[in-house]
Amino acid sequence: MTLQQFFEWVQLKPMFILYYFGLFFLLTLLICAVAGKDLQMPPWNTFLSGIIYAVCIPGIFSITLNVYFFLFEKRSILETDLLLQVLPVFMMILTLYIIKRNVDLDYIPGFDRLGNLMWIIGIVFSLMWVIDRTHLYAISFVPFYYVLLFLIGAIVIMRFSFKKMIR
Repeated sequence: MTLQQFFEWVQLKPMFILYYFGLFFLLTLLICAVAGKDLQMPPWNTFLSGIIYAVCIPGIFSITLNVYFFLFEKRSILETDLLLQVLPVFMMILTLYIIKRNVDLDYIPGFDRLGNLMWIIGIVFSLMWVIDRTHLYAISFVPFYYVLLFLIGAIVIMRFSFKKMIR
């Protein structure tokens, strides 16, 4: 199954994606109501971690897909599919807001890794966009693996400098 076939399947059966996000939204509300002040303690923080991953991975993918469509394919914003491109991002933000309102995200195991993933994806897209717009690979006689090594080096440098800047 290709990504296009998956998108077509979701468009034919939109209730699956609505049930998916609705289930995790209701689970979030239920766990926050049942656990009360104990959300930072295990097993509740582990449940919230699972919910965060289940909602954020599609949300991050949707953001990445939107950036790709708008920067590289130059797709019109009027062609945006609300079910696949907007709903995951909205539910990710809503779920994170509800969880953050009830518990400090530092107590959620693995949450920092999602932030790191978003930064790495953002850096890679930024560098790919710069290389695409400058046509660096087309005007130079440098082998492509040098360009890849440059990208990896730039990602590592940006990542370490960002960590230093935050501290």
